[in-house]
Amino acid sequence: MMTLKAWQSTGDFFTYGKHRIFYKKAGQGPALLLLHGFPTASWDWHLIWQPLQKHFTVFTLDLLGFGFSDKPKQNYLIHQQADIVIAFLSDQKVVSYHLLAHDYGDTVAQEILARANKGVKIKKNNAPKLLSLCLLNGGLFPETHHPLLVQKVLMSPIGWLVAKLFTKKKLQQNLEGIFGSNTQPTRKNITDFWTLMTHNQGKRVFHLLIRYMQQRKKYRSRWVGALQQTLIPIQLINGVADPISGAHMVDRYCELIPQPNVVTLEDIGHYPQIEAPEVVLQHYLSFVLK
Repeated sequence: MMTLKAWQSTGDFFTYGKHRIFYKKAGQGPALLLLHGFPTASWDWHLIWQPLQKHFTVFTLDLLGFGFSDKPKQNYLIHQQADIVIAFLSDQKVVSYHLLAHDYGDTVAQEILARANKGVKIKKNNAPKLLSLCLLNGGLFPETHHPLLVQKVLMSPIGWLVAKLFTKKKLQQNLEGIFGSNTQPTRKNITDFWTLMTHNQGKRVFHLLIRYMQQRKKYRSRWVGALQQTLIPIQLINGVADPISGAHMVDRYCELIPQPNVVTLEDIGHYPQIEAPEVVLQHYLSFVLK
């Protein structure tokens, strides 16, 4: 199994404006992009990274403010993250691609999907063509998103102080609450997550990154509409034991999305790709390779 250090050392950097964005690329075949969640990074995909290379040229990146990418003190906008993703794919000369996303990455994917539905052009060239979308646990609908207490406080006026005082022990407690009871995070999981979150003074932007939850409310019509209106194949793979976006989110998804393609994972929490990587891989390949 690849270590976090090896993951970092085999990656590279893409420049977007004045910021350096960490990314990885491997494999052969159709392009597949993996987008990670909050508050971690592309490392979330490491357990399915190598198997996916048998079928795809796999790309992943640490979004701005996350992991090994730059972490400027600024307003973090989902629209900017989507700009970064499209610019990255264009830089890699990707013409068409599949997309697999989780959590925060789901929201970025919804913005990308909204643009794809409307045929938005990037500069003078067409954006790379989105072929399919698979979503793991995330706040697709603000009305069904149940944030943790720490997330709510991070969005408050004292969010900067909460971020400053946040500890590895607190991270462990929060993760244990959102993983499945039989698939709890290991000590190594916690250490790796903490390393990624605190790299390059990352704690100073926690309270800025979390504001994407407010953007979900502001752009609900656009981002939920993107899922409802698209002709692109979409699948949802969801750990239903997740208190943030589990069974209750699946119910809402089935209410709002036409002909929903949903896979539910019993006893799995918020991080299916870490808690049940082989099962996620099996269902994803069945969806995308059919």
